[in-house]
Amino acid sequence: METVLYTPPNWIEPLNWQSVFAKSRPIEVDVGCGKGGFLLWVAQTQPDQNFLGVDRLLLRLRKVDKKIRRFGLSNVRLIRIEASYLIAKLIPESSVSAYHIYFPDPWPKRRHHRRRLFSSAFVRNLRRTLQPSGAVNVTTDQEDYFREIGTLMQESGVFAAESPLTLPDEARTEFEREFLAAGMLVFRGRWRRAACV
Repeated sequence: METVLYTPPNWIEPLNWQSVFAKSRPIEVDVGCGKGGFLLWVAQTQPDQNFLGVDRLLLRLRKVDKKIRRFGLSNVRLIRIEASYLIAKLIPESSVSAYHIYFPDPWPKRRHHRRRLFSSAFVRNLRRTLQPSGAVNVTTDQEDYFREIGTLMQESGVFAAESPLTLPDEARTEFEREFLAAGMLVFRGRWRRAACV
């Protein structure tokens, strides 16, 4: 395998998952996969799932690509793109079983809040692309952003909060390890899409 970096045939039509992955399996998306710590762990521990890692930084993705190939993982693909565009335009309807969104850029200054990933439109696109009963897993170190995310998910009328996903130490992102080592709090949430909406 030369690379797991995937380039769509065009950037305006929904992805054909059979072209992205060699085998048909449930699909989970790691939004902002960073250095790939969680992505590598989950792909190894859940070989019966397909995982799409998303990030904007090509150099970072190339490093993750090398790690994936070194481990010989056939159930992972990477794509370089803005996550909000990917989910709004390229993810097919009702095709994702779970999203993992760990430490999205918090844009802490109030004047920059409009740049945050989570918005009403983003939540609508999560709902559109998730399968019935699909889940959204979120972790952040910003309490106000976490509350904002919870409010947006609740106001959507289609997501119900449930116990957060528990991950072992080896599955944690580099950000989470740094924050925990510094004694900082992290906030975890999990919301499940209603089966009948």
